[in-house]
Amino acid sequence: MASNFAAPMKVIAAAFEESTGHRVRLAFGSSGKIFAQVSNGAPFDIFLSADQAKPHALLNAGLAEPGSAFTYAIGRLVLWSPVTGRVSDGPGALREGGYRKLALANPRLAPYGAAAVQVLGSLELVETTRSRWVQGENISQAFQFVATGNAELGFVALSQVMKEGRIARGSGWVVPSSMHRPIRQDAVLLEQGAENPAARALLAFLRSPRSAALIESHGYQLPVSEE
Repeated sequence: MASNFAAPMKVIAAAFEESTGHRVRLAFGSSGKIFAQVSNGAPFDIFLSADQAKPHALLNAGLAEPGSAFTYAIGRLVLWSPVTGRVSDGPGALREGGYRKLALANPRLAPYGAAAVQVLGSLELVETTRSRWVQGENISQAFQFVATGNAELGFVALSQVMKEGRIARGSGWVVPSSMHRPIRQDAVLLEQGAENPAARALLAFLRSPRSAALIESHGYQLPVSEE
């Protein structure tokens, strides 16, 4: 499943196991890599993507159960620094230019990276910042660039830095959702999991009010139809 969803999914899986007695094995990575693995026969039952395109491509290819796709979360983007006070005025931290590197996920591979470029475009900062971009294969790698100091600033998932309803360390600007297309993250039941009652039960649990509260507490929005 999408690497950005690791923290909430670990909690959801533990709650699901406690409630049902089923056991869950989680595999995290970039949505693109997991999509390729599933397309080549990897033995997964469920796919939680960071976008909508890949689950629907699997449906179109006959590799997922028809009608099983749904949006489980809408991602939020944050411009973040591990340094307290560094991102105190939102876009001003980008305009001031007091940084060498700006981390983001590869916009050709990752929806969070595409959203970051859309934000920079709305601020008219694409060309002035492009030479400073350092691109991760996925949002987890982009986060690591900033967390380890290889980039002073970075566009990361709010879920990566949020704890108990606030940014846990450093400083950040939570990007208004209106500045980029919604990062709608879809789940789908894969062909292999179609006959697995535990897989169906986990997807149902993911849509429950209990899971919704956990998802929201980790910095995601919920789709209106799921609230």
